[in-house]
Amino acid sequence: MTTVLIVDDSRLARDMVSSVVSSLRPDWGLAIAAGGEEALKLVEAQAPDAAIIDVNMPGMDGLTLAGILRERFPTLAMGILTANVQEALKKRAEALGCRFIPKPITTDKIRTFLTEAGL
Repeated sequence: MTTVLIVDDSRLARDMVSSVVSSLRPDWGLAIAAGGEEALKLVEAQAPDAAIIDVNMPGMDGLTLAGILRERFPTLAMGILTANVQEALKKRAEALGCRFIPKPITTDKIRTFLTEAGL
């Protein structure tokens, strides 16, 4: 089963992304975490096929998490979700091999990410 890891400290954002992914790919599984440490525990048992990660979170930020996930899963499709659309942040995300998904969350943005990731 294809699994998407969703990591965001905002419950509303997690719910929105989960809802969109479920509506686009109802047969996929979701692994949902409120932060980086929780996400790392979730992926110990099974590697996800894709990850959608918020940047600004307390504790471990999304780019730090993306770096750890990239080391563990070199081919993992990752999208960085943020309202902070600064060029420097985009470049850091791209350097980690992540696609940039600007907030607000929309079905089209999530669909584009999944399609470009080959999923």
